[in-house]
Amino acid sequence: MKLRWIALLFAAMVAVPALAHGDKKHVVGTIEKISPDAMVVKTQDGKSVEVKLAPTTVYVTKDDKPAKFADVAVGQRVVIHAEAKGAQLIAATVKFSTATGAAPARHQSFSGPVAPLILVLNHPPAGRNGS
Repeated sequence: MKLRWIALLFAAMVAVPALAHGDKKHVVGTIEKISPDAMVVKTQDGKSVEVKLAPTTVYVTKDDKPAKFADVAVGQRVVIHAEAKGAQLIAATVKFSTATGAAPARHQSFSGPVAPLILVLNHPPAGRNGS
């Protein structure tokens, strides 16, 4: 009897999140192209998916703060909840990451007492360059 209750509870926990979005499709990835009518999102599996934008499309930041179309840009990560209308996807909600400044550098800058040591190791002393 206890096992039945656990199974029922588990089934309910799995079913509730699935019903929360109804029949909306999720498109997750990075914006490749954007226009007032549509955006193309490159998904993690490398596919480009076009999602149409409607006057009713709601824009929010990843922190769930209200936003507008003008805040969205190429290169931003998005999660789109869209409705399928035939072969088209129409965005109901576009959740995106805001630009946070420059991307982190791939190399490190050295400063402090290590910097002169690196400079010395990378450059031969004067008069010993082999010429």
